[in-house]
Amino acid sequence: MYNMEHYDEENDYMQQEDDWDRDLLLDPAWEKQQRKTFTAWCNSHLRKAGTQIENIEEDFRDGLKLMLLLEVISGERLAKPERGKMRVHKISNVNKALDFIASKGVKLVSIGAEEIVDGNAKMTLGMIWTIILRFAIQDISVEETSAKEGLLLWCQRKTAPYKNVNIQNFHISWKDGLGFCALIHRHRPELIDYGKLRKDDPMTNLNTAFDVAEKYLDIPKMLDAEDIVGTARPDEKAIMTYVSSFYHAFSGAQKAETAANRICKVLAVNQENEQLMEDYEKLASDLLEWIRRTIPWLENRMPENTMQAMQQKLEDFRDYRRLHKPPKVQEKCQLEINFNTLQTKLRLSNRPAFMPSEGKMVSDINNAWGNLEGAEKGYEEWLLNEIRRLERLDHLAEKFRQKAAIHEAWTEGKEDMLQKRDYETASLSEIKALLKKHEAFESDLAAHQDRVEQIAAIAQELNELDYYDSPSVNARCQRICDQWDALGGLTQKRSEALQRTEKLLETIDQLYLEFAKRAAPFNNWMEGAMEDLQDTFIVHTIEEIQVRQLVPQRDQALIEEHARQQNNERLRRQFANQANVIGPWIQTKMEEIGRISIEMHGTLEDQLTHLRQYEKSIVNYKPKIDQLEGDHQLIQEALIFDNKHTNYTMEHIRVGWEQLLTTIARTINEIENQILTRDAKGISQEQLNEFRASFNHFDRDHSGTLGAEEFKACLISLGFDIANDAQKRTGIMDPEDFKTCLISMGYNLGENEFSRIMSIVDPNRMGLVTFQAFIDFMSRETADTDTADQVMASFKVLAGDKNYILADELRRELPPDQAEYCIARMAPYTGPDGVPGALDYMSFSTALYGESDL
Repeated sequence: MYNMEHYDEENDYMQQEDDWDRDLLLDPAWEKQQRKTFTAWCNSHLRKAGTQIENIEEDFRDGLKLMLLLEVISGERLAKPERGKMRVHKISNVNKALDFIASKGVKLVSIGAEEIVDGNAKMTLGMIWTIILRFAIQDISVEETSAKEGLLLWCQRKTAPYKNVNIQNFHISWKDGLGFCALIHRHRPELIDYGKLRKDDPMTNLNTAFDVAEKYLDIPKMLDAEDIVGTARPDEKAIMTYVSSFYHAFSGAQKAETAANRICKVLAVNQENEQLMEDYEKLASDLLEWIRRTIPWLENRMPENTMQAMQQKLEDFRDYRRLHKPPKVQEKCQLEINFNTLQTKLRLSNRPAFMPSEGKMVSDINNAWGNLEGAEKGYEEWLLNEIRRLERLDHLAEKFRQKAAIHEAWTEGKEDMLQKRDYETASLSEIKALLKKHEAFESDLAAHQDRVEQIAAIAQELNELDYYDSPSVNARCQRICDQWDALGGLTQKRSEALQRTEKLLETIDQLYLEFAKRAAPFNNWMEGAMEDLQDTFIVHTIEEIQVRQLVPQRDQALIEEHARQQNNERLRRQFANQANVIGPWIQTKMEEIGRISIEMHGTLEDQLTHLRQYEKSIVNYKPKIDQLEGDHQLIQEALIFDNKHTNYTMEHIRVGWEQLLTTIARTINEIENQILTRDAKGISQEQLNEFRASFNHFDRDHSGTLGAEEFKACLISLGFDIANDAQKRTGIMDPEDFKTCLISMGYNLGENEFSRIMSIVDPNRMGLVTFQAFIDFMSRETADTDTADQVMASFKVLAGDKNYILADELRRELPPDQAEYCIARMAPYTGPDGVPGALDYMSFSTALYGESDL
């Protein structure tokens, strides 16, 4: 006996059937169904050889058509048949057929050549069932089930969407005919209007299915509707045989479905990747445009004229730092995350690395961002310096106004006084009094010289500091100087006039000397009165009163300034107390994140969970940063420019906070990408730990990247013998050394291939190898990825083995969006066998995996 383990289960089923047949007579209804079904099944194959049978037990008796049937269904040649008509010749032919069946691993139980030659109907039907089972049903397997179970499972899956169909077996489940109609409708919905069928009309349903199958699917009628409806339990073998014909009729559709699924999967990957590329390009463009617009604003150093205007600029800058920049920091971080995730997905799907448009590489974004932060830092320093300058200018301008006002008040009426000609009618004593008064004025005028010089010096300083109102200051200063010169001239003239008058009056006085002696008492009285009047006149009574008023005002100003400085000190300490906590907290969190990302405690999922918890705690810390920003604003509004109580500035805190948010987001993304790589490439946790341990060992600066020398040493530690003598001497692996390393590992690389690998390992062109790229390199050959050839073969199935495909075929086999995706991107087919509208799926398949605009 022949035995093949693969067929044991099916043969056991056949053995059970044969044992049951030996114990009971074959039900006449079943025998009738088997005769019709088996005969039709045999003829569906024999017609390919230009013949058929009429009576199943009679037409196989000489073995000739039996051998021909086996050749047709197997595609193999049997031994040359005997052409004689004697019984021995017939037995020989039948034995050759039975031997061929046995050679296929089928156990033939109780079936002999003599019984077939003698026309034993039961044995002949059993033999045909064995052939059907082996060649039509045996290879049907769904999810590693046996043939019968596989065929049943296939039927159940195909009819699952039909609520009024419940296939549980190969007999009564098919009596209402809806199962047959559902199979046809599922694969060829245009052939049957399933919605019009009724469960209570089995004859119509069965005849509809049988007629449609024969007319459109080339499946001969193997059953009669009347026999099915009229039998309590239709013959299982007949039903299985007929249903298997549906399976094989739709096997092409099954292949097309499998091919379409592969294509859909590949196209979905490409569509997702293209969307990620479009998102990256747009986000990069928007971010670069924002940076391009913002930098000129930050580089604008045109000062405002007033402190109020500069304070508004500072407030605008605060809004930029608190409201406008943080979302852009997140966008930049998200941009890098999207880029790294995209590169990982491209590597995992065997696609070339993504190359952004010119000027939109991650390095370009980083450079632009660096320029932005450089301009930003300089801008804030400029703002503070300008505010300091304006504060100094306001102080000087106020000082100028005060001194000018005091001087102008002092000079008020002085020109009129100096231009008086009161000396012309004065007596000698009056002249002497006027001279004393004038001498006192000259002394006062000389004392005011220093004030005038101070006013001029302040005006000069205001000019040098570019005070916006310098013209008015200069004009006022000039008026004061001009007036001062005029006062000097008038003083000189009056002095000379008084002296001339004094001499004249002295002469006259000699003449009146005698008279004076006689009028001595009166003169004495007059002189005393004049002295009293003179003493009262030269005392600066108003100024002395003003000084007494200024002293308490100065005391009040000093008290107010002392209170202001006390408040400033309180603000300094308030900011410092918080900054001295927040600064170290940020540093600690950065270090903890670094440890989580490189330690090997638990699975990647554990690390991811831990990092997300950290991210949540970090986000919850944001109110403390906002509170510190508020304190910083109070400090700036108070014009405080130094703080001896802390080494942390608000800029330090801002930069640290942004780095912290960026680092946690990047680290989470790295772990997510490692999970993607692990799952796609089948890396075990043990392998991952080994890779991580080796990587960490050589990442001595804990930067999360390996330089060329570190990368080489890491590979050697994992068993790669890549060092030649030159490398051992230099300790550095340059691109050529890396190429040699790859060749030593079995890679036959040309220059283009080597460049491609380098672009994969280092897509950002940073000259460093990240852990993610390291994992990709270590495991890139283990991934079970689709290839261009596989996709090409799938399109060939959908195209019916043609070298081109039509738009209608794509629309029929693929979802609408993916069909249109292909139609829009496939080039016209130019081969000699093409037809109008033919599309080139081969170049399209190749482009999916190569450098293209897809």
